[in-house]
Amino acid sequence: MPDTGKKKLPGHVAIVMDGNGRWAEQRGKPRLYGHRQGALHARDFVEMFSGYGIPYLTLYAFSTENWNRPKREVDGIIKLLKDNLDEAIQVAHDRNIRIKHLGKLDRLSPEIQKKARQAIALTGNNTGLTVNVAFNYGGRSEIVDALRSIIQEKIPSARVDENTLSRHLYTADLPDPDLFIRTGDEMRLSNFLIWQAAYAELYFTPVLWPDFGQQELDKALAAYSKRQRRFGGLRPS
Repeated sequence: MPDTGKKKLPGHVAIVMDGNGRWAEQRGKPRLYGHRQGALHARDFVEMFSGYGIPYLTLYAFSTENWNRPKREVDGIIKLLKDNLDEAIQVAHDRNIRIKHLGKLDRLSPEIQKKARQAIALTGNNTGLTVNVAFNYGGRSEIVDALRSIIQEKIPSARVDENTLSRHLYTADLPDPDLFIRTGDEMRLSNFLIWQAAYAELYFTPVLWPDFGQQELDKALAAYSKRQRRFGGLRPS
């Protein structure tokens, strides 16, 4: 069990799991080797994270823009998803973890779509950590889809406000992230939760995703605990 002491913990942590390919290249390995290690690490990370008592974790696994990568790399990532789904589902269910998907399933094979829906259904009543897997996800596409839903429902423009839009996002039943972590020494949001992360505390680290373990997570949580979140207001005197 992690020792969080009296640190102020976030309720929802979102992570851009970046750096798998570079991690492999540094070791003279093909990029797919890094993605494989990154996927295995994600599974282990979720198990470790569940001990912190933080209720929500969102992992950015594959963006809508990632389809533009070389076909061999994309095919390899999709195969990793397919090969690891059954074990990931079982681990999640055994640990009372609830799995949710953010994004679209339409570009994935019927077999993977079926397994994804099975994961959501099997773990839907679990009461521990909720893990949101953002796969084939894009923040701009999410907002466009939300607007389309609002138009289809014929909601009058005068009634459309921030809450209306939030209720039509993929994350409608989730709290906004409090802490946004990006590994891999990049300092941008990359179209990830761009609406929801408006007031998230941002934490960027040069550590590549396969090396981002408990010690690095503790550093991020310690940094978060020192932040003063004012949401546009003033610091209390």
